[in-house]
Amino acid sequence: MDSRLDWEDLHTVLAVADCGSLAGAARRLGVNHTTVLRRIGGFEQRLGLRLFDRLPGGYALTAGGEELAAAARGMAATVEALERRLAGQDLRLEGTLRVATADTLTASLLPPLLAQFRELHPGIVLEVTTANLMANLTRRDADVAIRPVLDPPETLVGRRVAGIAFAAYAAASHPAARSGTVAAHPWVAPDDSLAGTSIARWMRRALPDAAIALRADSLVELCSAARAGIGLAALPCYLGDVAEGLVRIAMPTVPEEAALWVLTHEDLRRTARVSAFTEFMAAALARQRDLLEGRRPAGA
Repeated sequence: MDSRLDWEDLHTVLAVADCGSLAGAARRLGVNHTTVLRRIGGFEQRLGLRLFDRLPGGYALTAGGEELAAAARGMAATVEALERRLAGQDLRLEGTLRVATADTLTASLLPPLLAQFRELHPGIVLEVTTANLMANLTRRDADVAIRPVLDPPETLVGRRVAGIAFAAYAAASHPAARSGTVAAHPWVAPDDSLAGTSIARWMRRALPDAAIALRADSLVELCSAARAGIGLAALPCYLGDVAEGLVRIAMPTVPEEAALWVLTHEDLRRTARVSAFTEFMAAALARQRDLLEGRRPAGA
């Protein structure tokens, strides 16, 4: 029996343990379902140990699997910390920089700013992800996050750029755009996946009886629906105020808990490309504070 441990096998075990399924682990690892099944089966055979119970609801660690997974997590944390420290010593203004942000920002403010940064630093290749969940900077899923967040995790450092205001918008041809009132008009609204956002909480509080014409899991989709005249939409001002064909029809709301942050991990802040990007982006976004906080009139 060959009981030597392979790092790829340990990564696979942790992925299945965290996701509870082969399909979820395959998505995380960027491989197919069959590859995950083969790795787990081969690893169990070499160890002579069953790591998972195959249950109707998914995969659950056995007692032996729990012990192995706990040790693997400790090893992974050590390796990730070492990778961050080594990356933090990189003084080159070149290489790949992974940026996690929101689709509302990539649909409005960020593209021209990213273009400006690339002009300054053509040796840096930007990888942008707009997954709705905060990317795990500790695990190096991203190097920098530009995100509306409540309270940044203690493991991250960065700068609060501005508050984030939102307001009600309608298509320029919509009756509400002419009357300036929101009463008796249907709305497009966030679905349950966005229930925790400031906009969703405001709608539940301020518009409990509003007629909903459409729900979506993206504020960018709600912006498009409002432009098409399907209904009114509550949108961040930095998105609604620059969207062609939309008119702001209510004074903006600036919730205290909503703020835009530029964040990175403490170990990465002195990496040249990370430092250059965070300093540039924090300053560039700060110059857009009037738009972010709703002080720029629609159409200005």
